Amino acid sequence: MTWEVRQGDCREAMATLHVSSVDAIVTDPPYGLAFMGKAWDHGVPGLPFWTEAMRVAKPGAHLVAFGGTRTYHRLTCAIEDAGWEIRDCLMWLYGSGFPKSLDASKAIDKAAGAEREDLGPNPNQAGRTSDMRGGRYGRAALIEDAGEISRITEPATDAARQWAGWGTALKPAWEPIILARKPLVGTVAANVLEHGTGALNVDGCRIEHDEECREMAPQKNGLHNEKLRQGGRHHAVLELKPAGRWPANLVLDEEAAAMLDEQSGKSKSPPVGSMGGGSNSHSIYGDYAGQRHGNGFGDSGGASRFFYTAKASSGERHYAGKNAHPTVKPVDLMRWLVRLVTLPGGLVLDPFTGSGSTGVAALAEGARFLGIELDPEHVATARRRIAGPLFAEASA
Repeated sequence: MTWEVRQGDCREAMATLHVSSVDAIVTDPPYGLAFMGKAWDHGVPGLPFWTEAMRVAKPGAHLVAFGGTRTYHRLTCAIEDAGWEIRDCLMWLYGSGFPKSLDASKAIDKAAGAEREDLGPNPNQAGRTSDMRGGRYGRAALIEDAGEISRITEPATDAARQWAGWGTALKPAWEPIILARKPLVGTVAANVLEHGTGALNVDGCRIEHDEECREMAPQKNGLHNEKLRQGGRHHAVLELKPAGRWPANLVLDEEAAAMLDEQSGKSKSPPVGSMGGGSNSHSIYGDYAGQRHGNGFGDSGGASRFFYTAKASSGERHYAGKNAHPTVKPVDLMRWLVRLVTLPGGLVLDPFTGSGSTGVAALAEGARFLGIELDPEHVATARRRIAGPLFAEASA
């Protein structure tokens, strides 16, 4: 498949593209948090960016854009104000985030000019320098990269002791992913036939599970009536392994999945087509009133039985040479998102390409790719990664 990464301002680059020429936009724009003091993260891309993206997108084309928990409301409003329809907000949950919190106790001592007693290295960093695929992650890795040493210190003043253990932020554990769509021309059926856009690839993005078959619950009425009756009685039957679970708007990494399963324990899903219960049954949606809910799978496991993917490991980040980009997204996650909104052979646009994870994903999914990136160093990195060995392995 063809691909290209252009250097420059994405507004200017998109202005050179033909109207309605892009099948999908999958991107990770700046969050506007001044991340690590980077100038490129000074603000959330506003209305002009998404207006130009709307112009180049085909009718019914989907836009997938990551956001920050503190600023995604601005991102969402800008996308919507440009004319896009907000279709959903996906959540990517991960367990390897690190707190960006100011220690109130240390700040008090520093303001007072008081020197704190050093009690030694922080033991909470021990054993947290590798992820599940061998790469470093979390606060320990960043501190090591910065040449810093995290130490435990004793408050020096009474005021500092009073505020020991207080900070200014929680540990980040999720990122929102905005899912939007350019308005259709006519119906969904007409739009997908005319433009090849407008629908989500549900079956292609189903979440696989390990069950070889699933149990069909007996039904007294319906299409399976004759198959289920044997000698005047109703019996459950086994159905071949289904395509997988319906894709959800919740995505977990391995650590988040493990923490969720530890809390939930193992449970067994009801059989397919099982009854929701009697007239006295209740749920957060109200009375079941004996209505049938055909979402059971007859399988067992923890509550994390959804699609999940790890954060980008060090090996994935640097496989094609040094990658200095601070917010690399995992290729597995980007592949799933590209597959969700793009037909094979379609053109995926990423106006904030960074180090090229979307491009790697697009080619691995059989799509064409056009990336735009302002920073020349990241442009070079993206080109190496997209042309590198990971794509060859992914497409083998």
